[in-house]
Amino acid sequence: MKRYQQYIFATTETQQSEIISGLLSQYSFTGVEETENSLTVFFEEKEGNDEAMEQIAEITGAVLTRSMMDDQNWNSLWESNFEPVRVDDFVSIRADFHPPTEGVETEIVITPKMSFGTGHHATTWSMISLMRSIGFTGKKVFDFGTGTGILAILANKMGAASVTAIDNDSWSINNARENFERNNSSGITLILADEVPGKVFDIILANINKNVILAQLTALRKSMAVGGTLLISGLLCEDEEDIVKAANSQGLQVKDKLIRANWLCLKLSDI
Repeated sequence: MKRYQQYIFATTETQQSEIISGLLSQYSFTGVEETENSLTVFFEEKEGNDEAMEQIAEITGAVLTRSMMDDQNWNSLWESNFEPVRVDDFVSIRADFHPPTEGVETEIVITPKMSFGTGHHATTWSMISLMRSIGFTGKKVFDFGTGTGILAILANKMGAASVTAIDNDSWSINNARENFERNNSSGITLILADEVPGKVFDIILANINKNVILAQLTALRKSMAVGGTLLISGLLCEDEEDIVKAANSQGLQVKDKLIRANWLCLKLSDI
């Protein structure tokens, strides 16, 4: 049975959580959960994580608690704590055991497993919010790092002609596939991969982190259609200068941005 490492950072102020989140962005964690007084991150079991998380705790002054969780127990715990997410009157994200949400344009029903991107994190919330301002009807869409598949599902529901979604984590791929089926989202191509495919898309969604976005920005730019849109997040506010500079060098400029809990989301297109 697959096992997971759980690290709970006990925090006393918002700034601590923000710094921890920023430091975690360089690691390939499987899931993260934030509360008012803690931040919990999950990794597939492997050596080296203890030392890395201890270093983050030392830097931030947070109290760190470690434990191991079996696959089955982990999902049960996550499901029991899962609450519906609402992005204004635009989108609601709930599990099938929750009642339908009233007063929203679009409802997405997911199986609440620990893939990143359930809508609880500020970056996913912001991506969804800015997607509202983009016309998806008849467009070719690429979701880079799909996680639970929520953004791909939303693009599909907003009328995209096709959606290509990739992730480099097999757990996320399986969870995304299950969520696609649950939402009757046909027209989505799901691929286990970590590189941008050599195709052209009208809209690219990338909710990852600063390092990956900077490393893949040239490839993402080459995959953008003329007049296309690149929507990115997984960025802290202090990342903005570096990201904008790199985007400008690729002939892209910021058309819109959203900040939520010190996390930044940018909408980019041709200069």
